[in-house]
Amino acid sequence: MNHVFTEHRSCLVSFLSALVLMMATTAIVGQDKDWRPVTTEELQMKTPKVDAAADAEAMFWEVRVDDSSPDELALANYVRVKIFTEKGKDDFSKHDIPFAKGTRIRDVFARVTKPDGTTVLLNKDDVLEREIVRSSGLKIRAKSFALPGLEVGSIVEYRYKEIIGSAQADDMRLIFQRDIPVENISYFVKPYSGPGQSAMGYYPFNMGNTKFEKDKGGFFRATMTNVPAFREEPSMLPEDEVRSWIYLYYAPELPKADEYWARISKMAYENTKGALKTTDEVKAATAQAIAGASTDDEKLRKIYDFAKSQIKNTTYADKVTDDEKKKVRESKTATDTLRIKLGSAGDVDLLFGAMARAAGFDARLALSGDRSELFLDRTVPNYKLMLGSSCIAVKVGNDWKFYSPASYFVPFGMLGWSEEQQLALITDPKEMIWQKTPLSPSELSMEKRTGKFKLLEDGTLEGEARVEFTGHRAAAHKNFNRGDSAAEQEKTLKNWIRSNILNTAEVVEFTIENVSDPEKPFVYTFKIRVPGYASRTGKRLFFQPNVFERNSKPRFDANARKYDIYIQYPYSEKDDVTLELPPGFTLENAEAPAPIKDAQGIGVHQTDIGVSKDGKTLVYKRNFSFGNGGFIRFGAASYPVVKNLFETFNKADVHQMTLRQTTVADGK
Repeated sequence: MNHVFTEHRSCLVSFLSALVLMMATTAIVGQDKDWRPVTTEELQMKTPKVDAAADAEAMFWEVRVDDSSPDELALANYVRVKIFTEKGKDDFSKHDIPFAKGTRIRDVFARVTKPDGTTVLLNKDDVLEREIVRSSGLKIRAKSFALPGLEVGSIVEYRYKEIIGSAQADDMRLIFQRDIPVENISYFVKPYSGPGQSAMGYYPFNMGNTKFEKDKGGFFRATMTNVPAFREEPSMLPEDEVRSWIYLYYAPELPKADEYWARISKMAYENTKGALKTTDEVKAATAQAIAGASTDDEKLRKIYDFAKSQIKNTTYADKVTDDEKKKVRESKTATDTLRIKLGSAGDVDLLFGAMARAAGFDARLALSGDRSELFLDRTVPNYKLMLGSSCIAVKVGNDWKFYSPASYFVPFGMLGWSEEQQLALITDPKEMIWQKTPLSPSELSMEKRTGKFKLLEDGTLEGEARVEFTGHRAAAHKNFNRGDSAAEQEKTLKNWIRSNILNTAEVVEFTIENVSDPEKPFVYTFKIRVPGYASRTGKRLFFQPNVFERNSKPRFDANARKYDIYIQYPYSEKDDVTLELPPGFTLENAEAPAPIKDAQGIGVHQTDIGVSKDGKTLVYKRNFSFGNGGFIRFGAASYPVVKNLFETFNKADVHQMTLRQTTVADGK
């Protein structure tokens, strides 16, 4: 913790003779005093300084965060980038400045200094506003423009301001590591200093010795130099765990971490005491819900099902009226939620807790981290930064168990994957209770695939299949498809089939089941025709018996790795395929890949292949699981071993077999 007191993109650069450069620089300064002169060294620079293989590199990246106004937060951005390759030119030929609702983008300027020293300025009329779709699927607005006259060797600069109304720098993230290397990146922060304002503090993450130091005009400056580009890697830790960034906050001098969390625990306990109150209405509903249940598990399951099925979860519901939203806002207790049969995700959890109490259990609100973003660190006394989720802790016997019917698509006995295997603070008025939430085993998050196919003489595959997802895998598919139109859901299915089986797959008909059901498996059924599934050479057909892995690739392909390997959750797959062989062909062998299992049983792969007695049908079965024993994180040093294991899995999955034509089919 430190006391002192977002995100944007890139540019481009070049090469030239000294005389022409001096003339160009003079012209630039005359055009706009806010542009900084381009030096001879910068223009003649031919290789990157931070990363020799970079296509483009930022020479400097500056953001001035001005929080001095009580009405708005202002960010002034200035970036200069040098372009070294054709790819770098292509990457920066068009530029987007994304912004969130409530943010205004003003004063967008850009210029390109070519290798010969001449300068081309962006016309302000060429800055357009449009909707863009990020890799996560999130749609946002952006200011967009094409950079004029861009060449390899050019220097690109752009400046703009972000104005965020009714906001302040509290709870703000300053990103230092970008998607290109940066020679020098600085944030200048001017904290608000109005009456009664707390001091500004900050937490650095992966920042080395970087600190804020006092600068001119009431600003504090933090600078990093020679910052490598941030590169995503498959199955990696959350970005906030590995990239360089600083978290800003306003707060008085904080107590020691244990004292702080004890205070948070007590406050949360007191604040939810009323909401969790077991009134006569709650008791009556509970008695009816658990009727016939004899064990603790049965009682809690019935209460869980009641909270999910009898209360409209407005956080997940497709259609919520303004009147319903108003009722939820006015609801204060579990009894209110029960009466109106409506509630936000948090309300649903609190009702579950109140009913669990009415059934005789000790039930509390539990606060935890969200490991999809940042792991909870109890040595950091900041609830806004560390507490990303909540659930209900229930004392069953001597153990605490965790439940969250608020996570609509998560089955009983599980939490959302990002809430599992996380430290949770079980709220209490006197003591501090830290407990780790359990990690669901691989068999609860399964992809079960069954198929009945036939292979034609020309290598075409025809047949029908059923794919069933449970646990975290089902929740992911339901959340992805939720709210999509039938046409969008069809497109998602076809993309899944073509990426897993073959891009030539033709979907004849299909169904999608249980998209909105909170408990049942998510199911695809479909009939397909796949030309070219098998390849023919002379009298032989070469094919893969595992239809569902026809197009699979090894999970990791890079030779080296920087960050730890991190699998989100343990998972499993089960395949059951019957394949009718073409008439006149016989199988040359039915050997199955050998079983695969690492020494600790973290990953297990078992394949069985057989042929019917009449030799006309091949039967393929596969069982796979990974993350067994709760192992989902592996150090970067173990990457070669993990990579090799997944390559071995993939080799077994794409195992090829051969059919030889022995007779000519009738009519051929």
